Amino acid sequence: MNNENNSQHRLPRSLRNNNPLNIRRTSTLWKGQLSGKAATDMQFCQFDSAKWGWRAAFWLLTRTYYHKWGLHTVRDIIMRWAPPQDRNDTEAYISRVCTMTGLSATETLPIPTLRCTEWMKLAVAMAVVESGTQALDYFAMLDGWQLCREDAARGGF
Repeated sequence: MNNENNSQHRLPRSLRNNNPLNIRRTSTLWKGQLSGKAATDMQFCQFDSAKWGWRAAFWLLTRTYYHKWGLHTVRDIIMRWAPPQDRNDTEAYISRVCTMTGLSATETLPIPTLRCTEWMKLAVAMAVVESGTQALDYFAMLDGWQLCREDAARGGF
């Protein structure tokens, strides 16, 4: 194994998959998601680049969790994202995200289109918890936010 492949293998799964929030594979095929033989992880989505993983994460957090399911607090979102019945330490996850973001677990998050900063902080903190590292591509995160907002404005998935 060459050094590049070896160092790639040592990256956290979420970063190897360009999937910062570790979105599990389902029947949904996200924009930019690898499929067929290109997808080698049978549990988690793999994306062509990090911006597409961030786009999917923001779509789930803002369009699905916030708007569709009415999950408006950090606690509500993380209880659904990493539920205790899936053997997660959900309370520790919530606490860590709140500490990192300065958000309260029970305060209502703003409408995503009005104040994006809280949503970006939430997603980054969740990505840090999911990956165990702060070595994230923040430019890709900003691109993912923009892609999500553009698709939401067009009414498309």
